[in-house]
Amino acid sequence: MFFPHYVSPTGVTTFAPAYNRSTQGKVAELRIELNSGGKKDKNYAAKKIALKKIVANMTMSNNDMVALFPDIVACMEIHSLEIKKMCFLFLVNYARLKPDVALQALPILQQDMTDSNPLVRALALRTMSYIHVKEFVEATVPPTKHLLRDADPYVRKTAAFCVAKLYDHDRGLVEQSNLIDLLNQMLRDDNPTVVASALASLMDIWERSEAIKLTIDYGNASKMVQILPDCSEWGQTYILEALMSYVPQDPAEALLLAERISPRLSHSNSAVVLTCIRVILYLMNYIADTKQISILCRKLSPPLVTLLAKGPEVQYLALRNALLILQKRPEVLRNDIRVFFCKYNDPIYVKVTKLELIFMLATEKNIEEVLTELREYATEIDVHFVRKSVRAIGKLAIKIESAARRCINTLLELVATKVTYIVQEATVVIRNIFRKYPNQYESIISTLCENLDSLDEPEAKAAMIWVIGEYASRIENSDVLLEDFLFSFADEAVEVQLALLTATVKLFIQRPTKGQELVPKVLKWATEDTDNPDLRDRGYMYWRLLSSDMATAKLIVMGEKPPITAESEKLDPATLEEMCLNVGTLATVYLKPVQQVFRSARPRRLIDSPALQKHNLPTANRLDAQKSLSAFGNGAQPVMSPRRNGDLDAAVDAADEFFAGVGSQGMASMGINGGDDGFGGSPTVGRGDGGYVVNQNAPQQFYQPHAGQGTNGDLLML
Repeated sequence: MFFPHYVSPTGVTTFAPAYNRSTQGKVAELRIELNSGGKKDKNYAAKKIALKKIVANMTMSNNDMVALFPDIVACMEIHSLEIKKMCFLFLVNYARLKPDVALQALPILQQDMTDSNPLVRALALRTMSYIHVKEFVEATVPPTKHLLRDADPYVRKTAAFCVAKLYDHDRGLVEQSNLIDLLNQMLRDDNPTVVASALASLMDIWERSEAIKLTIDYGNASKMVQILPDCSEWGQTYILEALMSYVPQDPAEALLLAERISPRLSHSNSAVVLTCIRVILYLMNYIADTKQISILCRKLSPPLVTLLAKGPEVQYLALRNALLILQKRPEVLRNDIRVFFCKYNDPIYVKVTKLELIFMLATEKNIEEVLTELREYATEIDVHFVRKSVRAIGKLAIKIESAARRCINTLLELVATKVTYIVQEATVVIRNIFRKYPNQYESIISTLCENLDSLDEPEAKAAMIWVIGEYASRIENSDVLLEDFLFSFADEAVEVQLALLTATVKLFIQRPTKGQELVPKVLKWATEDTDNPDLRDRGYMYWRLLSSDMATAKLIVMGEKPPITAESEKLDPATLEEMCLNVGTLATVYLKPVQQVFRSARPRRLIDSPALQKHNLPTANRLDAQKSLSAFGNGAQPVMSPRRNGDLDAAVDAADEFFAGVGSQGMASMGINGGDDGFGGSPTVGRGDGGYVVNQNAPQQFYQPHAGQGTNGDLLML
C-alpha cells in the first residue's frame, strides 16, 4: 500500500495526514465550484451541481460540510427556487451547530416571506419553523400570523402546520399569542385542504397540552364530514382522526355520522380506510340499534379483505387490526375465513398472523376445511410455521369440543411422520387436550409413549412427563418411563425437574408399591441437590404433605382441576376497549396499550354521555363481577378481613407442633427420613403489614368535551 508523502527541505520523507488532507481538499473543491460560473452561468448550473454534492455529503452525516455555511448563506439570495430549497435544507441541518452563522440567514428568510411567489413564501416559513434556535422561533411568530391570512391556500396550509411546530418548540410563546385563535378561525376557510391542515395542527397541539380543552359538537363534526370528499387522502385522515374527539349525545347522531363516513371505507389509501374503521367502531359504542350495528359490521369486512391485496407490510397491519376487531365485534369477517388462508410466498410474520385469525374464525361449520388447510401447513419447510400450525390444531380441539376427535386424529397423523419437531409440538398440545377433556382420549397415550426418544426440548419433555404422572394408574410401565427421565434429572431444565417431581408424587399416590423407591430419591434431589428455590419449595411441600396424611395428599395432588379454555389469549377487557380506539396505529401491531408504546401519548377512553351503551362495553361484565365479589358474604356490604397477627402466629405454632409429631413416623414408614431432623429447616412465614392492589385498568384522568361549548366553531380553548 502506498501512502502520500513529501520530502522536506532537510531531505527527510514525512507522511501527510491523508484523511484531513482529503477532507479539506473536498471542502475547498466544493467551495470553488460553488463560487464558480460567474455572469456567464445564467441558469446557475454550476452552483446547482455543487449544491447537490454538498447535500449528498450532508445526508451521509458528513459534518465537514458545515465549513461551507457562509458560502451557502450567500447563495440564498439567488432568485431560484431549486437553489433556495437546497440552501434551506442545509440551513435546517446545520443551524443548531452554528447558530451565530445561521442568524445571518434570518433577514433573507424574512425577506422571502414577502416574495410574490407563494411557493417561496411557504418554503421560507417552513424553513424558519424547523429551526429550533431561540431567535428563529421568536422571529417566526409575526410572519406566521400574517401568512395565516395569506391569499394563497398553499401558504395558509403551510402556516397552519407551522403553528404546531412552534408549539413543539415553545409552548408558552404560542399560548401567549393569538395563534390558536387564528387556527380556530381557519376552520371556517373555504378551502378544504386548509381546513384539514388547521384541524391536524389543532389536534397535534391538543395531544401535547394539558392546559387546552378540545370541544367538538355535532355541528362541527357535520361540517368536517361534509368537506371529506374534497380533501386529499391525508386531509381525510386528519379529519377522521379529529372525529374521534366527538362525543355523541344522541344515538341517532352517532348512527348518521357513521353512515356518512362509511364511503371512505372504499378509499384506495390504507390509512384512510383504517382510520375510518376506527371511527365507525368508536361510534358503535353510542348506537343503540343492534340491527344497525350488524349492518355496519358487515360494511367493515370488505375493506379489511381488500387490504390483504396490498403489500406484505400493509397486509400485516390489516391482519393485526383484524385480530383486535374480531375480539370486540366477532360478526366482522365471520364468513371470510378463506381469504386468510396462507399463500406460499407470504412472509412468515403474515403467515403466523393469518394462523391466529383462522383459529379465531374457525367454527363447527368450517372445521373440516380448516383442518385440511392446517394439515397442509404442517408439512411445509419453515419449522417455526409448522410448529405454529400444529399448535393451532391442538387449540382448535380445545375451542370446539365437537371437533376434538377430528383434531386429535389429525395430530396422530402428523406424529406418524416421525418428524422430531412435529412430534414435540403435538405432545405439548395433546397434554393441553387431556387437561381440557380428562379421561376421554387416553387411547392415544400409547402412541405418545412410542415416540419418547424424539423428545429433547424441555416443554415437550415436561408435557410427556405430566401425561405419565397424570395417568400413572393406566400406563403399565409408568415407573419405568419416569425412571428413564430421572436418569438425567440433574442436567434437565427446571421446567422438566418440576414436572418430574410432581409426576413422581402422583405415581406414588396412585401406585404406592411402584413409586415408593422413586419418591425418596426425587425428594432428596429436589431439596438437597438443587439451588432452585421453586424446586426446593415444592419438594418440601410434597415431603410434608406425604408425611402427614396420604388421603389429604391424594385429595390435593390428584384432585379435580378446572378445565382449561381457549379464551386465555384474549385481551383484558379494559385493554381491548382502549385498543379499539386506536385501530390503525402502531399500538395495534404490538396489541399493547398506547402509553406502553408511546409514553407521551394521551390515553383514549370512552367518554360518558346519554348515548353511551354501557351494557355492551367489554368492561361491563368485569365491573359486574367485581361488584358481586365485593358484596359477597355480607348482603350488600363489602366484607372486611382485619389482620390478626396473634391468630396467625397461633396457627403457625399449631401447624409446627402437628408436623413435628407426625413427621418422623410418617417418614420412617416411607423410608424417606435419612436420619436428619425434619425437612431441612423450619418453615418460614412471611408477615407483611399489608399490601397495595395494583390495577392496570384503573381509570385515568381525561378531558371531556362539554356539550354546548364550541358553538362558535372553536375547537381548542385555553
